[in-house]
Amino acid sequence: MNSISSEHRRFLIVDQGIGSIVVNLLLNGVIAWAMFRSAPNVPLWGLQSSIAADTFGTAFILPVVTSLVAGALVRHQVRSGRLAPLPAEWHGSPWARRASWHGGAALGAAAMVVAAAPVVAWLAVAGPTEMGLWRFIWFKAAFAAALGVLVTPLLGWWALARASSEHASST
Repeated sequence: MNSISSEHRRFLIVDQGIGSIVVNLLLNGVIAWAMFRSAPNVPLWGLQSSIAADTFGTAFILPVVTSLVAGALVRHQVRSGRLAPLPAEWHGSPWARRASWHGGAALGAAAMVVAAAPVVAWLAVAGPTEMGLWRFIWFKAAFAAALGVLVTPLLGWWALARASSEHASST
């Protein structure tokens, strides 16, 4: 099997890695502010407006939305020629043959277990019972940026494999 090209390495590291940090940091900071701006503090526990609920929600929703957005963007980049398709031997991933949201939902479920649960457990044991608004905004933004840099390159790779396979079958 061939090694990954410098173009695809840049795609994974810069676009999907560094790009996801910036986008998720800013976007989730804005989301946190919009959702909680009237609350002076955000409690750790609660069904809707809490640190725990938001952390679990972010852990699931971020990969699902990222998979849908990355799928559409990468497909467009491959079709327009701005991103070269992968060689045929890289199309073989079973995730490349599934709908974008399948990979996002699978990673979202996994992120709830391996990312959100330990963070919430740590907060419950060692952290505060609530956070001030701006501390929570920074927490949510940092959590989303860290999660994004973990899941986005994989979702981007699956999207590239899927778009490359579609491109190969259409030519």
